[in-house]
Amino acid sequence: MACSIEAVNFVKITDLAQDHFRALLEKEDIEGMNLRIFVSYPETEAADVAITFCPPGEQESGDIPYVCEGFIIYIAADSKNALREAVIDYQPDAVGGQLSIKAPLMKGQPPSQDTPLAERIQYVIDSDINPSLAGHGGNITLIDILEDNIVILQFGGGCHGCGMANVTLKQGIEKRLKEKFPQILEIRDVTDHTTGTNPYC
Repeated sequence: MACSIEAVNFVKITDLAQDHFRALLEKEDIEGMNLRIFVSYPETEAADVAITFCPPGEQESGDIPYVCEGFIIYIAADSKNALREAVIDYQPDAVGGQLSIKAPLMKGQPPSQDTPLAERIQYVIDSDINPSLAGHGGNITLIDILEDNIVILQFGGGCHGCGMANVTLKQGIEKRLKEKFPQILEIRDVTDHTTGTNPYC
């Protein structure tokens, strides 16, 4: 089966998996329907693979086409590194079958203890804290680390202007970061919550 050279260099979609996807697309009965693969929170502990239907023309700019017989699987450009060496397979069984996605690099490599503190904190924010806040449409950004390991954070999205932001900071974020990094002396929020335009609460 013909596949794009670029895509086949970093991810493998077996013939059985392609047959499975083709059968799913045929049930949709929409001419030109394709699929799209992306990794949410790539290269973090929260990374997860999603495969969705992709109607004609709805792929995103930069997506990498994996051209199969009768359809295309678009791979999100920002998921490329997380999907390196990935194998997508399908194993039929008596009750239908099971799709298997093995992506050994999807979660990336956690930073070592020799990595600068800011990078280690950023990894925890990306892989643990922001995925939790995303359910409320929120996020935090690491602004700076001052002398004496005082960490400066800023809330965004649904957490910007939320009346519970301080509770989230003290009982959730600060607790989590200090568990991971006991050397942190203090965590400060520099967000101007009076300017929040779409707070979650």
